[in-house]
Amino acid sequence: MKNLVIAFLLGTSLCFIQVAAAQQPAAASSGAKVSDQEIDKDVELLRADLRSNKKQVIAANMKLTDAQAEKFWPVYDAYSQETTKLGDARYALIKEYAKTYDTMTDAQADDLLKRTAALDQQAATLRQQWIPKFRKVLTGKQTALFFQLDRRITLLIDLQLASEIPLVK
Repeated sequence: MKNLVIAFLLGTSLCFIQVAAAQQPAAASSGAKVSDQEIDKDVELLRADLRSNKKQVIAANMKLTDAQAEKFWPVYDAYSQETTKLGDARYALIKEYAKTYDTMTDAQADDLLKRTAALDQQAATLRQQWIPKFRKVLTGKQTALFFQLDRRITLLIDLQLASEIPLVK
């Protein structure tokens, strides 16, 4: 598992570096501004790659029988759709933060902080809601393992984002 998580982290890091490198120097050297649509497209590709990598890490670590896998993956895909919605909201907050970074007021900072905390709470609530759904198709240990993997991967992504996003001025 350690090797898979390290590979996932390296892959995630490389994706973030590639997206950042593709946006910043090209815009700086040409004097052109990178459009929100271009950034959104790059981020969506990155997020799709992350979801694929996450699924591979989970598949490699869950050691499911064919019968279990047949029941597990549809539940996983539905859960993933729900977590993607939270990711969409989080990305919108990051974009808003970036747009207001140089001119942010105390009121804007308060609002962003409250909405970020609400998203964190929604993520925790979502995990709680899905535990029984996964438990219907997995053993107790397998359900615990899945949520450990899911949480660790999420934490790795959060760490990468935190290292890339500048602190409030």
